[in-house]
Amino acid sequence: MQKSPRSFNAAITIRPANAKYLLTAASLCSTKWFMKTINRTTAAAELLLIFPAVLFMTSLFARAIQPMQFEPAHTAKRIVDWYAAQPHLGLWFLLIAMPLTVLLSGCTFLLHLWRSNAELRQATRQTFATVRVHFASLLIAGATATAFGILAIVALHMITE
Repeated sequence: MQKSPRSFNAAITIRPANAKYLLTAASLCSTKWFMKTINRTTAAAELLLIFPAVLFMTSLFARAIQPMQFEPAHTAKRIVDWYAAQPHLGLWFLLIAMPLTVLLSGCTFLLHLWRSNAELRQATRQTFATVRVHFASLLIAGATATAFGILAIVALHMITE
């Protein structure tokens, strides 16, 4: 009995007659693990790179909502002053270069992921279809959350004045 050019055995091996590479379940699992590791590593690196800018922006907000003699406004003022005292490191590197690196690498990574992952494209289409169907409800939820945020800010302002 002659075997066909493609045969499947217990190891899930696809082996064309003139193939140099074997595609096995183990190699597929290791490739999938490697890709998940790359995704997680990229996400962690981007979070670490963006953290100094987020810290600065949060400090600006915390400094503005409370008098300086109280915490966390006092600590926030010290953080903002530290960034201001070191314009090359604070402004150029931590607030411009690192977030720009995150923006460019993130766009590149997401574009590659979008092109190579059909599941992501399908999930995105389904999400947009769901948003389109429930658009009015989402607007009401967004307006409600915005109203809560505004009332919280006004209440904090009234408490500190």
